[in-house]
Amino acid sequence: MILTISVVTLLVLLLLRVPIAVATGLVGLCGLAAFQGWPAAFAQVGIIATETVLTYEFAVIPLFIVMGAFIARSGIAEELFQACYAFVGHWRGGLALSTVAACGGFGAVSGSSFATAATMSRIAYPQMKRFGYRDDLATGSIAAGGTLGILIPPSIALVFFGIITESDIGALFMAGILPGILGIVLYAAAVLFVVARNPEAGPAGARSNWQQRIAALRGIWAVLLLFGLVMGGIYGGLFSPTESAGIGAAGALLIAVLRGRASLEMVRTALADGIATTVALMAILIGSFLFANLVNVARLPQDLTAAIESLGVAPLAVIFLIILIYLVLGCILESISMMLLTVPVFYPLVVSLGYDLVWFGVLVVVVVEISLITPPVGLNVFVLRSVLQEVPLSRIFRGVVPFVVADVARVLLVVFVPWLSLALPAYLK
Repeated sequence: MILTISVVTLLVLLLLRVPIAVATGLVGLCGLAAFQGWPAAFAQVGIIATETVLTYEFAVIPLFIVMGAFIARSGIAEELFQACYAFVGHWRGGLALSTVAACGGFGAVSGSSFATAATMSRIAYPQMKRFGYRDDLATGSIAAGGTLGILIPPSIALVFFGIITESDIGALFMAGILPGILGIVLYAAAVLFVVARNPEAGPAGARSNWQQRIAALRGIWAVLLLFGLVMGGIYGGLFSPTESAGIGAAGALLIAVLRGRASLEMVRTALADGIATTVALMAILIGSFLFANLVNVARLPQDLTAAIESLGVAPLAVIFLIILIYLVLGCILESISMMLLTVPVFYPLVVSLGYDLVWFGVLVVVVVEISLITPPVGLNVFVLRSVLQEVPLSRIFRGVVPFVVADVARVLLVVFVPWLSLALPAYLK
């Protein structure tokens, strides 16, 4: 009864738009007090806050955020878009294809869906409008492409999953690569489907010659170098994921300096953004850990596992039920909050069913990606709306429909073909 009241109270607070950190922390504290008394509940607040702030693995989050901030200001996104456009811009829908590919590359070094969507909307949307693209295809490709930043490493969402479940963050990073590439391919297929049905939705752009294409490729050396440095260093045994984040942040700053984009004001702004985002995420993490403690004290994971075992439900049916829960929660919660609330409940159940936690982490992030572009809380859509105020919100949501279908197909492939997530970690181990 205490847990039921706590969950209902939490959902009501979230629907009332109470900040997630306040809602989870307050409900967790009161629930723990009901079980254990106020002295024990307040003691857990101090322990959880201290351990969260002092956790070595948590340092990876602010460092990757700062790395993304430096990258966003170094001109890499523009060069990625131009390189992709040089090869496919002359196709129907070529600019949308270039946007999806550039979002994947930018997401690989920024680690942020919001930063990817906001940056590419300023770069790609004016180009698509210049060539007569319809708003739904133009904005849909940017919003959907931006979601790739949450999966392709370095991924903040995978870092959170690794911290909560005490999984190998490096293995999670490698597991996200192939599903991330699959996402790019399926999004490209969605673009081609749209322009096949309506060629006027994405007219062809100008054709580039091979000299222009080679020149455009020279501009993306920084992305390849930084990605290879961060991921290669982890699996080459040179440094840990946390150390790789520090090296990545320093490398991103060095790239900005070499490109002449660095200044004291840029560094100050990037660090300030990193601090503000980190403090917000830390507050959310502390509140979520309090709520997770309440869930564990109430023995919800154990009782849930016992109930499923007594019913004799097939493990695959449980996985699809979890996916359905995420799709429903995605209508009212943003991605990181949804993960922090649900992963502590679900991961013991998934382990008891015999599934690999690395595979489950990738599956969760892929499903969470869908919530970034579905109504009513599709945050990537609202990011685009804040940048492109001339485009109605309804038109952006209409534009993401083919990409949501592509995401559903990717979820099914991740579920039925675990090799996509587990092949690279197993090979590199």
